[in-house]
Amino acid sequence: MSNINRNNRFVPLIIAVSVIAGIVIGTFFANRFAGNRLNIINSSSNKLNDLLHIIDDQYVDTVDIASIVEQSMPKILEELDPHSAYITVADAQTVNDDLKGSFSGVGIQFVVRDDTVRITNIVKGGPSEKVGIFAGDKIVSVDGKPYVGSVVTNEETLHRLKGEKGTKVKIGVMRHGESKPLTFTVVRGDIPLKSVDATYMLTNTLGYVKIKNFGETTYPELLTSLAELESEGFRGLVVDLRGNGGGYFSAAIQMVNEFLPKNCLIVYTQGRRARREEYRSDGRGSYQRLPLIVLTDETTASASEIFAGAIQDNDRGIIIGRRSFGKGLVQQPIEFSDGSRIHLTIARYYTPSGRCIQKPYVKGQPQEYEMDLITRYERGEFFSQDSIHQTGEAYKTSIGRTVYGGGGIMPDYFVAEDTTALTPYYSEVVSKGIISQFCFDYVDRNREKLQEYTKAIDLEKHLRKQGVVDQFIRYADNKGIKRRNNMIIKSHHLLEQAIYGSIIYNMLDMNDYIQYINTDDKTIKKAIEMFDAHKTKPTIDEQTGTSEDNSGKKKTAFYRATSLNEPKSGQCLA
Repeated sequence: MSNINRNNRFVPLIIAVSVIAGIVIGTFFANRFAGNRLNIINSSSNKLNDLLHIIDDQYVDTVDIASIVEQSMPKILEELDPHSAYITVADAQTVNDDLKGSFSGVGIQFVVRDDTVRITNIVKGGPSEKVGIFAGDKIVSVDGKPYVGSVVTNEETLHRLKGEKGTKVKIGVMRHGESKPLTFTVVRGDIPLKSVDATYMLTNTLGYVKIKNFGETTYPELLTSLAELESEGFRGLVVDLRGNGGGYFSAAIQMVNEFLPKNCLIVYTQGRRARREEYRSDGRGSYQRLPLIVLTDETTASASEIFAGAIQDNDRGIIIGRRSFGKGLVQQPIEFSDGSRIHLTIARYYTPSGRCIQKPYVKGQPQEYEMDLITRYERGEFFSQDSIHQTGEAYKTSIGRTVYGGGGIMPDYFVAEDTTALTPYYSEVVSKGIISQFCFDYVDRNREKLQEYTKAIDLEKHLRKQGVVDQFIRYADNKGIKRRNNMIIKSHHLLEQAIYGSIIYNMLDMNDYIQYINTDDKTIKKAIEMFDAHKTKPTIDEQTGTSEDNSGKKKTAFYRATSLNEPKSGQCLA
């Protein structure tokens, strides 16, 4: 019995020694066989942590370590590829609002000019309209405190006017014809951000939809647009993706599904750690046989290219316009505890023919990548199809047409950018904001009369009778823009389009503005021509076509006519 007791006294000691030995042996073999990659990552991250600790502990001056980390994050990610990015807390909310389709605010659109917030538009049915705030009002106070001068910026205005739904903000405004400020208490509410900018009939049988981006509400908005066009008897559709920089991958998949028969490959993704994943049509789309035309340009990117690529590779419709941007990388958002996040590239997406349309890039050189559109312009790609260089591998569509990877979606029918009317005078009045300033002031002075017109065509006729372009030229002269008669004559149509378009947008809405701009759009005219000729279904005998070529015509500064005339440029929504 005594021997048993003596042996039991050593049991705890034996167990402790065994555990320690196990830890030592386990650590040895883990370090030996875990692989160099893990050790490298650990040592590198420790090195960064050590560096920050040393700076914080020993640097000669006080250092804001958090600020250093914030500044370093984007630089680290740009060493990977052009689309991996760091999104700050402040920017994350804006990105979310754009794609979620709404935010909470007061429902105004504004610009900051001469240190003053000028309201350019009121959201219909929004909180500001309900209390009687008008377009043209100038904000002079917020919550009882003056809000004018150098403190007034877009960012500060958004900070003061946006807020939680149901909260109140007191806004003081100066109104044309009033001698004293007017004060309104606005209850913040949900403000919709629509993805579909315009829906209307181009002809008696051809419908048109312009899609700004791909967000949470884009697909239901599209269905609403299609139902509207169906009620008007459309027999074909133009989907305008020019200027559409993308958005949610899933929204593009849902939209393409409406137009493809069952089991067509829409897109697939694949990456180093991401296995190939295919997305196919389910055959439940309501418009599988509807003649379809897709419009693209050099700013059509990402999810827009998924849509265009699926239509082209399945030979479902035709693409008209210019070569798209060329973004074929898939980002996954990863959020940090403070609300900031990174968008990390985890895969590439491939069109149904198997091509990746990501244009070439050099890691760590984002500036060169960002200059690509200017490079395209300078070598004449916007003006001549022969100037386009696609160096990627050749692929075949479903009927055997040749398409290329490695640099965007090449349209089936090329339409050159028309810059024949561009002059230095026009470029100057646009770049300095003189057109938008004049239009705001003109609308402010003539709002009562302009409100009589509810259609763009009638408002345009009225503006022509008023000699508005001549009024603008005198206005620009007073603002220090030298009058250049020959250039004014050459750019007269562009000036008309920009001025009338901006006033139409301010008095009516984006749908009316786009209808007005499209009346003289070469790409729209080409789409109508192809639809009328029953050429919306690709054939193996007819490869890429070419419309009018401006390659021999003089080019001026790098401006896109459509973006120059866009009245929303520089405006914010709160």
